[in-house]
Amino acid sequence: MITITVGLVTRGSKMSQNMIKVTYRLETAGEIEPLAAKIASDQSTGTFTELPNETAEVQARCAARVVEISHLDALDTSSFPDPEGVGRYRRADVTIAYPMDAVGTDIAALMTITVGGVFAVRGLTGVRVRDIDLPPEWACHPGPQFGITGSRHLMGVDQGPMIASIIKPSLGLLPEETAAVVKTLCEAGVDFIKDDEKLMSPAYSPLEERVKAIMPVIDAHQQKTGKKVMYAFGISSADPDTMMRNHDIVASYGGNAAVVNINSVGYGGMAFLRKRSQLCLHAHRNGWDILTRHPGLGMDFAAYQKIWRLLGVDQFQINGIAAKYWEPDESFVQSFEDVMTPIFSEDDRPLPVVCSGQWGGQAVETYRRTGQTLDLMYLGGGGIHGHPMGIAAGVRAVRQAWDCAAAGSELEDYAIDHPELAASLAKWG
Repeated sequence: MITITVGLVTRGSKMSQNMIKVTYRLETAGEIEPLAAKIASDQSTGTFTELPNETAEVQARCAARVVEISHLDALDTSSFPDPEGVGRYRRADVTIAYPMDAVGTDIAALMTITVGGVFAVRGLTGVRVRDIDLPPEWACHPGPQFGITGSRHLMGVDQGPMIASIIKPSLGLLPEETAAVVKTLCEAGVDFIKDDEKLMSPAYSPLEERVKAIMPVIDAHQQKTGKKVMYAFGISSADPDTMMRNHDIVASYGGNAAVVNINSVGYGGMAFLRKRSQLCLHAHRNGWDILTRHPGLGMDFAAYQKIWRLLGVDQFQINGIAAKYWEPDESFVQSFEDVMTPIFSEDDRPLPVVCSGQWGGQAVETYRRTGQTLDLMYLGGGGIHGHPMGIAAGVRAVRQAWDCAAAGSELEDYAIDHPELAASLAKWG
């Protein structure tokens, strides 16, 4: 890797202001440097030809600058087709600084200027947004209302992982059938239950009917045990007013959490909700794969998650070790580190939610690879509901797996005296 630091051209006092720095991974069959300069120009003051009014003063106020280029090893042509026979592709991580005067602190402006047009640049065979470094002015966004500490308080879990479950089957249960599953999960000792992200307000289970059926079960369990299990209802809607009405339904019956499909409701929907929300907002990132799955295109989670955290998500689903989806373990580990890294302060960290095919067998490796932290929610769907000894045993098996992890033991040894964990290992191990 060869890194070139490009000095900022300072044409006036404005260039001393804080800058928004965006790092892109660029790939081209041509030269990196002119393409990087073109992106900086096209996304700020320039266009395809010289302009008489693009003066030094205008550039000083608003021109973006290439500040660093780190050249990477060339890609073999097998990675991306080379129909024109140009040869090996060049690849580099390029950091471009955008003046605050040009962007401000509006997320729509940030996405338009630093992301939207970049993918249209001619000559690029690949581009990924790797990270966004935001100056202190961006701390004006609300961030999480509850985050890690508030989530623990609402669930009554002072220490250890928060053990959670998803209603299964994902779709099809009537409100009273869902309430029966909730009762079983509460009695089994979960800390958190959620609607599947696909469950919002379908004809067979309208949101208000589901809330009416479930909240008495939650309340009865609290009266009996003193513990209020957090239940996150699916309130997502592309119409912010509808989503807010859904929020109010949940709050009016004493609910304290909601599932928000963040990509489906959008930045504006999330901002609208967060300003008015009384609920702990559990973010499901379905659709993120559209942005990231192709290795040469899209956006890394490091950049993506910062925007949603600033907008106010309290809990963030990030898949897990040996997840049921395509994402490699290394990507999960990096995502975990990303959400646990403060943007401006410790308070802007959401609770990381480990999910997607988790049954307890991944607990030990998850614990080891995430820095031996227990500040997480461990969310099991089929790994709890599909346990051969029943749902309650599924919950116990997951707790046993995490007790094993925290004790520094191995699952096979721990399972000798824990039949529920042993049954999980026999089925899925």
